[in-house]
Amino acid sequence: MLRLGRQIALLSAAIGFPIFSNAFADWPQWGGPRRDFNVPTTILTQNWERRRPTAVWQRELGEGYSGVIAKDGRLYSMYRADDHVFIICLDAADGRTIWEHRYRASIDKQQFAAKYGYGPRSTPLIENDRLFTAGYTGIMHAIDGRDGRVIWERNLLEDFDGNTNRWGYACSPLAYDGGVIMLVGGKRASVVCLEQSTGRVRWQQHDFKNSYGSPTIIDVNGKQQLICFMTKLVLGLNPRDGDMYWSHPHENQWDNNIVTPVWHAPTRQLFVTSEGTGGARMLQLSTDGRRATELWHTPKLKVSHRNAIRIDDTLYFSHGDFGPKAFVAVDATSGDVLWRRRDIPKAGLVRIGGNHLLMMAEDGRLLTATVRRAGIAIHSDTALLEYPAWTIPTVVGDTVYLRDRRQIRRITLKD
Repeated sequence: MLRLGRQIALLSAAIGFPIFSNAFADWPQWGGPRRDFNVPTTILTQNWERRRPTAVWQRELGEGYSGVIAKDGRLYSMYRADDHVFIICLDAADGRTIWEHRYRASIDKQQFAAKYGYGPRSTPLIENDRLFTAGYTGIMHAIDGRDGRVIWERNLLEDFDGNTNRWGYACSPLAYDGGVIMLVGGKRASVVCLEQSTGRVRWQQHDFKNSYGSPTIIDVNGKQQLICFMTKLVLGLNPRDGDMYWSHPHENQWDNNIVTPVWHAPTRQLFVTSEGTGGARMLQLSTDGRRATELWHTPKLKVSHRNAIRIDDTLYFSHGDFGPKAFVAVDATSGDVLWRRRDIPKAGLVRIGGNHLLMMAEDGRLLTATVRRAGIAIHSDTALLEYPAWTIPTVVGDTVYLRDRRQIRRITLKD
């Protein structure tokens, strides 16, 4: 804790913008309240030197990359230990365990690759005190978030004959109108919607294989649409029944489509990217949302995992997979690179207010920055975690929760 305190002191000396307390009070799912890694705020302090972040607590959490979600002073996440998956509820104030549910989930090491570990990749969802989780082997639970009681359980890959991926199941649950939507990849069950209360099938549709992405809901001129990134294409569906509005090819040689597509409602543009030969492309949706036209595509830009952020007409993300890497700004209308910084490792991003980014680099460095089309100003760059720190930060008010592969830390930025 003393070591972390010294690191936080360095962070406070260099940081250039606050995470202000009028931000969202909860972070209930993958990507935060709106599933887009944006935390809006309208007031930024002009006297940051008078504010001092403090280290509140840290603790071991076990293996995994599952994100941390937060609601009403409680945190929820997942990890793996001793051939079991643990679903855990923590007190946000001090990190102590409130309850924990574990279940056995043996790994077939001939079927699943070991390089990146066998811990959970999926981030839980909490909706009306029900917690929905999905583990590495595709076992899904609905749990009472108050006491850890199991409401229902399903094995998504077995129940729907879903396809097994080399790096394990990774889809993060999405709530919609009393249902919970999952990407599975089974025959006539690529996408499945289950009743939140019972786990019964509300609808199941399509024959496309599943990759590692998570679905999201967008709004096209007042009409909601479900976006699903499958193994070889991206889909636009009716979230009420799964009927297809449109599809567009996007594939790479490893079938690794991971990054949640980035929607920009004012222009009706959807940004899609993956590693390898998939590259990056911008799709233009029609006024009624039933057609998608490709505006541009380049194999030279790629995001292997984590996320991208769009601010007005500019995209910001960590480009690169197994070759050269850089943090880039890209013109959203043309795909042209505006600038690149090769000294910033691959990072997960949270947008704070207008044009500020909180960046969790995979080597464990937490960066804060202001980004513009003309360049980037780094305000702080402080080592806080260990490699691989692939989990994107959780921001709740003036508090940030950070996680690497084996531990979780809370830092607070306040007067």
